Amino acid sequence: MSAATAIAKPRELTVRAVVVAVLVAALIGSSYPYVVLKIGFGPNISVVSAFFGYILLTLVGLAFSTRATRQEMNLVQTAGTAAGQAGFMCVVLAAFDMLRQKPELGFNVQLTTFQIFAWLSLAGVIGVLLAVPLRKHYIDEENLPFPDGTAAGETLLVLDQGPAQAGPRVAALGLGMGASGLLAVIRDGLHALPEALHFGASGQALRMGTEVSLLSFGSGMLVGLRIALSMGLGMLLSWVISPPLLVEQGIIAAPIFKDVLRWVMWPATGLLVAGGLTALLLKWRVVARTFTHFSAGDVDSTDMPLSVVFAGVVVATVGLCVLQSYSLGFPVWLTLISLVVSFVLMLVGTRVLGETNWAPVSALANFTQALFALLSPGNIAVNMIGSGMSGTIAANGEHLMQDFKAGKIVGSSNRNLTILQLIGVPVGALSVALVYPVLAAKYGIGENGLSSPISVKWAGFGELVSKGFDALPAGCFAALGVAVVLGIALTVLEGRFAKFVPSPTGVGIGMLVPGLAVMPMLLGGIAQFIWLKTRPETEGKFNLPLASGFVAGEALVVLVLALGAMFGV
Repeated sequence: MSAATAIAKPRELTVRAVVVAVLVAALIGSSYPYVVLKIGFGPNISVVSAFFGYILLTLVGLAFSTRATRQEMNLVQTAGTAAGQAGFMCVVLAAFDMLRQKPELGFNVQLTTFQIFAWLSLAGVIGVLLAVPLRKHYIDEENLPFPDGTAAGETLLVLDQGPAQAGPRVAALGLGMGASGLLAVIRDGLHALPEALHFGASGQALRMGTEVSLLSFGSGMLVGLRIALSMGLGMLLSWVISPPLLVEQGIIAAPIFKDVLRWVMWPATGLLVAGGLTALLLKWRVVARTFTHFSAGDVDSTDMPLSVVFAGVVVATVGLCVLQSYSLGFPVWLTLISLVVSFVLMLVGTRVLGETNWAPVSALANFTQALFALLSPGNIAVNMIGSGMSGTIAANGEHLMQDFKAGKIVGSSNRNLTILQLIGVPVGALSVALVYPVLAAKYGIGENGLSSPISVKWAGFGELVSKGFDALPAGCFAALGVAVVLGIALTVLEGRFAKFVPSPTGVGIGMLVPGLAVMPMLLGGIAQFIWLKTRPETEGKFNLPLASGFVAGEALVVLVLALGAMFGV
């Protein structure tokens, strides 16, 4: 390499990039659990991390009179994405809590702070390392789109153009955060506003109405009109149509949220599982291509060396076997089987994510739950720990490809991206280990707290495979069967009539989330659609940062308030 080339090489793995990456990872990892537990999914954390990284790196650059490169910004968003994925896996912890709320199941797994940190860290690191040999195949050879990664890469190119291009978008993010955070302070801190506006006494009993929340409104702006309307349909089915029918049939005594939820969770689970698995089956050619055309050249000199990858996987696997065996009573042989299953799930999930921007984590986890039901019948603890571990490994590996895609766009070193992922995973795991218990103590999990619809499905499926259909509430088995058929039909129709067919995933989540949270999302989706039709040029420029600000602002303020409550402030 010539001296001129060496001088021209952009700064990337710098001290400031690593320091800022850790800060952004902690920020995203701490705020993401509340978002996921509240609404059942998370926004595009790659783009959100890119905005936060740009802001902090710009401030550091002003202090030292050196402008950050887009490669440095990409390392920061990579760490944020890794931490956010660890935050997403708090849904497994919430599922554990939901199962413990039913003493008759005999489920008593409760992870300590250290166990949460070690479990998510070791599984996440394995997922990151297992993805390294797959990068060249998915990114270079097949060049799959990975839409979130592409969006992050293109966002970084815009931010790299300087204040003229980046300034208005960053201002929109700040405006959204300020407005959402201020509303949360007035509502939850000063108690000057109600948490929600209920539709009368019956609405209060069923948690129907609308939250006073810009987080949910911003989430609706991000998912768009079709998903928002689908969730609205689910809300209508669960919290308007079902309650009087269930009372009339004598299935429940009164239209109360927790009683209705115990019944509607089964058809909702049927929709979610059937929709997810049918989507995978319809993409069988996509899945089949996953296991073909791999070559010995799938790793090159720009990637983390395979010797390091192999050594890291071995060390992390030994650590995970020890942790799960001695700390959780999970047999070593089942941990090794989980690892193999995780890699297969990662191969399938990465391709599906790359082509459709849909990460089938929870759908594939149901496959794993069925497998563990066969390997250890009736053992719900084994079922939940095994599926949780496999889901964590696969999810981290899948989302690393989003970072590789963004890195290809901005010219990042693949090895450096992997290093930042390996830094971001334990930071995110620590954030979850510290934040999740605080949120659970402050707001509760399940029927009377953060609803976490993915956790409801995960826990419900675990209960189902451990106890069988005979344990279901009266009448819900028939509803489950109908929902499965509808989930299959809607997913098939989505392929040709997506604009006119409701999303089975959206309907299912809308059936599980309280109407209080769905209503502002529905309003947000409608607002985004009107904005798109009336001012498409400004919507394309400002919707994503503004909505991301709405989500991040409340999540961070709620975290601060929960921490204050924990310390008696």
